[in-house]
Amino acid sequence: MLEQDTAKKYSEFKVKELGIKLARLGRIVEHLEIPVLIVLEGWESSGRGEIIYNIVRELNPKFYDVKVFEPLSEKEKAYPEMTPYWNAIPEKSHIRLFDRSYYYELFNHKEASAAYDLLKQGIENYEKALYDDYTVVVKFFVNVTEKTQRENMEALIDDGYEQVYVEKLDREQNKHYEAYAKRFEHGLEATNYSFAPWHILDGADVKEASKEALGILIDQLQIGIERMLRRREGGMRLVRHYQGDRHPLAELDLTKTLSEDDYDAQLKDLQKDAADLQLKLFMAKVPTVLVFEGVDAAGKDGSIERLIKRMDPRMVKVHAISAPSAEENRYHYLWRFYKRLPEDGKMSVFSRSWYGRVMVERVEGFAEKNEWERAYKELPQFEKELYDHGALVLKYFVMIDKDTQLTRFEDREDDPDKQYKITEEDWRNRNKWDDYIEAMDEMLERTHRDYAPWILVEGNDKNYARIKVLKTFIQQAKAHLKAREGKDK
Repeated sequence: MLEQDTAKKYSEFKVKELGIKLARLGRIVEHLEIPVLIVLEGWESSGRGEIIYNIVRELNPKFYDVKVFEPLSEKEKAYPEMTPYWNAIPEKSHIRLFDRSYYYELFNHKEASAAYDLLKQGIENYEKALYDDYTVVVKFFVNVTEKTQRENMEALIDDGYEQVYVEKLDREQNKHYEAYAKRFEHGLEATNYSFAPWHILDGADVKEASKEALGILIDQLQIGIERMLRRREGGMRLVRHYQGDRHPLAELDLTKTLSEDDYDAQLKDLQKDAADLQLKLFMAKVPTVLVFEGVDAAGKDGSIERLIKRMDPRMVKVHAISAPSAEENRYHYLWRFYKRLPEDGKMSVFSRSWYGRVMVERVEGFAEKNEWERAYKELPQFEKELYDHGALVLKYFVMIDKDTQLTRFEDREDDPDKQYKITEEDWRNRNKWDDYIEAMDEMLERTHRDYAPWILVEGNDKNYARIKVLKTFIQQAKAHLKAREGKDK
């Protein structure tokens, strides 16, 4: 077990005094719009409930809540394992306390297994992403001896609270105390990150443990406040080392075309094949995530429409991603995408996506340089998590040249049925064509992965583009199903 915080420097204070100090800092956190995540783990029957009560009792109830996680349900297991926890991240100005968490799942996975390693990596990515987004992440583990745990259970039973507080797991842990202690020790040491270290509380005296927890929270909130103030005063200087050697968009042959006759001859058969494959993915419980990006007026939505034309609409959801709402801006930028992921067997199609972070948010200055630069690491991690869960992840980038874009813009303005597709923002973006191309080239080069490839689509001719999207989906879906069959054997 990691060493306990033994300094006891908060013993001289009363719990209420520390709670009031924490509440004062909570008001500053609220004002500075800092999210706070408190993870409280530990032995069952270790006094976690009383510690939680003492942590929150002086806080403004409008700005904190306690989320109790039970073991993942079958419904939750139909998504990547960290999805429920991404959905539950604290918003800006808010303190959220997890009673049990993803660590409950980690402690109950077999060590030295693929599932254990994947979850451990997902946890590290999750906590680092939140920390980098200026979330204060504080983790506590309440440690008790075998004797103390047993006495706590007996006291709860004597008080008549057995049905509420003493579960099968409490007894199981006490019966196999040494085995569980080794499991906890291994998990705690493996996830004791510099940016989110564990604080071990001695549960022998719950009042003293509460004081330690409150004191540590006071210290950590002060550090988080200082980090946020430094950021607002100019933050840290970012030195970028990226030098683009390739320009993938310039390498595309945009003169490729497909005649109307050839298009008509292929379209329906390809749509049927695509629909058949979607059903096979559904039966194999393979989730599918498709991303469509491209320059404005490239024909993304037309390609999506032809791709899913014959698919069962109950199994496919298209998400039209625009600028984040006021609510979405109060969370880490990936939060709104985790909420749109497909369950096993279903398909989610994103017309624009999380790649806005490194395109429009970069070019228009909606994200700071260190934020969009950091996304080059976070986005492949996000997609790897989807792939490791079994998902087929494909990313299409549809490209047209500047002259073709102008023609399509003008056609939209002249057609009453298409005027909704052209906005002042489209014209403003066009004025920054070179800046967008630079950002797009970097994105394509730095985020292409075998498990989540970019498929570049020559879009000047819509017929050619739509057929290429269909053909590549069919090819990739067949390969993914075949690879999955090989793993299942």
